[in-house]
Amino acid sequence: MKNMAIARRYAKALLLIGKEDGRTEIYRAELAGVSGLIEAEKELWQALTNPLYNATNRKKVLESVIAQLDLSKAMKSFLFLLFDKGRFGFLTAINDFYQKLADELKGVARASLVSASELSSETIEKIRAALSDRTGKDIVLEVEQDPSLIGGIVTRLGDLVLDGSIRTQLLNMRESLKRGESA
Repeated sequence: MKNMAIARRYAKALLLIGKEDGRTEIYRAELAGVSGLIEAEKELWQALTNPLYNATNRKKVLESVIAQLDLSKAMKSFLFLLFDKGRFGFLTAINDFYQKLADELKGVARASLVSASELSSETIEKIRAALSDRTGKDIVLEVEQDPSLIGGIVTRLGDLVLDGSIRTQLLNMRESLKRGESA
């Protein structure tokens, strides 16, 4: 839990800087880019975070990486701050929190929609619009298919789960039958 609090604190700090200088979205893209690069390159991740390597050499690796990327001055400073404070290992979690905070700032909420079969773009848009009306936020909907649902859809928006899948209905019916209830 402590690690999440640390990541959240750094993400909030970067967001405050972005709000002050009007560059929230620039920092969003830069942070996501650096985080994605370092996640994808496991050797680079090790070279930057493994305490068995000399800190001076690890910082040189970071300087080399940053020099090759077209980053804002604030992002460069932020990455060096993370390194100097021994928090570079939190980069992925910081990015995750920052993305959520930047979404909130824009009034955007992310939701997932899982369906048993492929849905038409009109159906997806109707669901997105209904979620948007319900929350008062602009909804970004991640859509995926899962044939194991048998039929119907499952929608997740934060802690809210709307499960209209046939699989869940069958499981509920089975539980009712086990308890001797009539459906």
